Amino acid sequence: MDVKLKELIINNSDSIVDNWMNEVGKIKSGNYTASISDELYVNTNREFVNVIFTSIQNESSSKSLEEFSEKIINLGWPLSYITDGLQVFRRVTIEFLLKQTEKVDTNHFQNVLTSVDEWIEPLIRQLVNEYSGSWENILSLQRVALQELSAPLIPVMEGITVMPLIGTIDTDRAKLIMENLLEGTIKHNSEVVLIDITGVPVVDTMVAHHIIQAAEAVRLIGSTCILVGIRPEIAQTIVNIGIDLSKFPTRSTLKKGFTKALEITGREVVDLPAKENGIEDIMRSLKGE
Repeated sequence: MDVKLKELIINNSDSIVDNWMNEVGKIKSGNYTASISDELYVNTNREFVNVIFTSIQNESSSKSLEEFSEKIINLGWPLSYITDGLQVFRRVTIEFLLKQTEKVDTNHFQNVLTSVDEWIEPLIRQLVNEYSGSWENILSLQRVALQELSAPLIPVMEGITVMPLIGTIDTDRAKLIMENLLEGTIKHNSEVVLIDITGVPVVDTMVAHHIIQAAEAVRLIGSTCILVGIRPEIAQTIVNIGIDLSKFPTRSTLKKGFTKALEITGREVVDLPAKENGIEDIMRSLKGE
């Protein structure tokens, strides 16, 4: 960048910033940031312009650009906020520089355009790349978090675990269910695993096939799989499509499935006898009877 123009920009940064703030405020409704509060918008704009001027002074701007891009993503603001802001800054800076010269010839005009472009173009590329990279990283983390929540295996009692399934089951999720089921069964030393499909809206041929595969895999490692949460409409669908679920126990509710799991593991639910000094005895003693 031209040294004299650079010095002129730095010395008149306040004027350029004021002009930019005025102009960028006019496009607030055009880049999907109209719903943002004025205070947050102004504060973020000031941070944005500080990042821009940091870059011209070569003060480790890469870190500032990365942090600012992450902030914009966390705020949920669109990429157009960055690109529009930089384009407006380019225009405002060029207009300011041209006004500083009484007579503008072709060479000076070209020098101003080239100098500003050499400053702003790398900023646009770097900010867009940082924004895209941060966005992809956040999406990747969210995808991992969703996968961890999509097929949890919960130990509820020694030898008994439950896998509650909610939502649609596709091929990728079915693979994750299989992996978590086998790893969790071994990890928790489970004798019985209950797969609860109460929250699965549709059980078609593919879903039923994946469930049968999972149950068969559990059986092969020496455990029993019980399918619970079979609603009447799902039972009818399974019958209509000819799926054979006779190889492992099924129950309509998790409660009934858990009772079956207790039976398989040699336990049972027993009602405890009422204590001799029940509520009736206490009430009689209070009345002096």
